[in-house]
Amino acid sequence: MGLGVREIRCGGEPVLDTENGEELMRVQAGVDIALGNRPPESTGTLYITTRQVIWLSDADNTRRGYAVDFLSISLHAVSRDPDAYPIPCLYTQIDTDAGEDHDSDNSDSDSNHVQDLSNIREMRLIPSDPSQLDSLFEIFCDCAELNPEPTDEEEGEEHDWIFSADQMQDDQAEEEGYIPHNPNNTIGQSNGNHDLARTVLQLQINDKRFEDAEEIEDDRDGTRH
Repeated sequence: MGLGVREIRCGGEPVLDTENGEELMRVQAGVDIALGNRPPESTGTLYITTRQVIWLSDADNTRRGYAVDFLSISLHAVSRDPDAYPIPCLYTQIDTDAGEDHDSDNSDSDSNHVQDLSNIREMRLIPSDPSQLDSLFEIFCDCAELNPEPTDEEEGEEHDWIFSADQMQDDQAEEEGYIPHNPNNTIGQSNGNHDLARTVLQLQINDKRFEDAEEIEDDRDGTRH
């Protein structure tokens, strides 16, 4: 999964991945965009889909613009404080791949521009009509819910909880306050009924009636001879 802002070019409307369920949620004309500390770019059109935010400039026919996946947007908020930014806007923070190495040998301006985009951590969307900010914020919230952060590590930890039969028996016994018997003594195994196991084991150890019965049988056999 690529992170951060990427530059795109479209001949017209952006192409969506409809085969995999991507849907267009909102089209908002008259929106400026400001990336990082750069000044706002010329007015364009904002497209919000169930997976990404796309802004396309209206200044040229090639419709140069930017796109960022919702999985890369770690925070979004409405900003109306002139001390934070002079124009009301929708402020977003973006996760980036800036820590990865980039090819610094290529001096081409386009390549340098792409490298600069990889360092963009903030994006501001500035509608010409500030009253649209609240509705844009709500759509961002809805789409963020459709793109929860991956939890591969948590799922891996859950599925890595593998125990042997002996470990499960020992853990269960400790939770119930039962001291396990000698595992070589099969009489103590009772499919989890520890009270029954303890009773049978106690009878085996303390009850001498079995020994007395054997002695009586030996005496009877001796008298017969």
